[in-house]
Amino acid sequence: MPAIADVLGEFAARTTLRDVPDEVLRRARHLALDSVGVALAAVDEEFTRRARRAAAELGPGDQPVIGLPDRLALREAALLNAVLVHGLDFDDTHLPAVTHVSASALPVSIAAALKHRRSAEDLLLAYVLGIEITARVGTVAHGGFHAGGFHPTGLAGAFGSAVSAGKLAGLDADGIAEAQRIVGSMASGILEFLADGAWTKRLHPGWAATSALTAASFAAVGWPGPEQVYEGRYGLYATHLGPDGWDATEALDGLGERWELLATAVKPYPSCHFTHAFADAILHLKQAEGFSAAEVDVVRCHIHETPAAAVCEPIERKRAPQDDYDAKFSLPFIAGACLARDRLTLAEFTDEALADQEILRLAQRVEIADDPNSRFPQAYSAEVEIVLTGGRRLHRREDVNRGHTERPLSDADIRAKFADNLGGDARSTMDHVLAIGGAGGAADYAEALRAA
Repeated sequence: MPAIADVLGEFAARTTLRDVPDEVLRRARHLALDSVGVALAAVDEEFTRRARRAAAELGPGDQPVIGLPDRLALREAALLNAVLVHGLDFDDTHLPAVTHVSASALPVSIAAALKHRRSAEDLLLAYVLGIEITARVGTVAHGGFHAGGFHPTGLAGAFGSAVSAGKLAGLDADGIAEAQRIVGSMASGILEFLADGAWTKRLHPGWAATSALTAASFAAVGWPGPEQVYEGRYGLYATHLGPDGWDATEALDGLGERWELLATAVKPYPSCHFTHAFADAILHLKQAEGFSAAEVDVVRCHIHETPAAAVCEPIERKRAPQDDYDAKFSLPFIAGACLARDRLTLAEFTDEALADQEILRLAQRVEIADDPNSRFPQAYSAEVEIVLTGGRRLHRREDVNRGHTERPLSDADIRAKFADNLGGDARSTMDHVLAIGGAGGAADYAEALRAA
């Protein structure tokens, strides 16, 4: 059987926009819209200010950045754009892969399309391919990357981005395969940020994008990488999952017939996707039952052990997060915020919210239990039991999180989210973003994103 990288390289090399179903292209445009919207919402954040300073030190250039006046060198622009898309943790997620797919696929496609003077159609196709390969590479793990302490956005994202970069560089099937083989030695990302809310996760899709651009350049000059970068004895899966329990050929199932891009979920809340079904359950109970936050005695959250390790451990720290990123990965804090404020928006992750004593008091009431019926990683299930001070017990199960393919956010929902992120009249900007893949050059499209 051919190596996995060869099969994926051949698929990417021969695929044109005409091969991609209209519903996939329509959804891809809305995923791009969502990505640009969350990037624009992040332009004034402190992490963006620091990332801008660091990127400028690494290399000035002529590449544009979404919503900012900065012009940077190729890889630095991709890095900063990825930080903008991923920094608020409000960006899309391919659920079976447990991977943020657009955060690297869009920035690398913009950068490579500009470098090679490609059309807006080329840009759209590369973006679609980047999402597709990232999702397929991540899905093979069945959540196992997280269990081993690795962030699949950095791992799988590097491979999908390498395909995007190789396609836009004009590489043939062998060249796109070689880009994957090379980037395998650069794919990275560890979950230790969960211990203290460190900012390293925000860099993971940017590093995937910059690594992909590097790998494509080396592939273009014939630099050889290991043939079995995925399935080999020391390939991606053996080193990150162990020698058994995975089948790399799953990445090829239905290739070109079933589009994994359509399984990409858009986030309704600006927090770790593992917490969303819990937010939905608590907000539903609060509205339906009409109790007050002061009446809450216990909030028992049933969750699968793998997502629990990310958003519930160590429990005492999760009950009192130290910064906004810490809070986005804290199920107790998010439960407290939903109970105290009847919502979960960007405002619930400000310094003011982190110091809100009512939220913190309620976070102390949260208990964590196992969920033997969870559908993880196919869906991020939640079961919530709220005990009120009078002894009344309320129960809600969300077997499938909102945003999942079984409960998707519609294109209209995505447009509404974009408008909320921008505030005011977002129509003209929305029209520009949704025009990805239209007439003209990729440079015109990228400049429109910068002007936004």
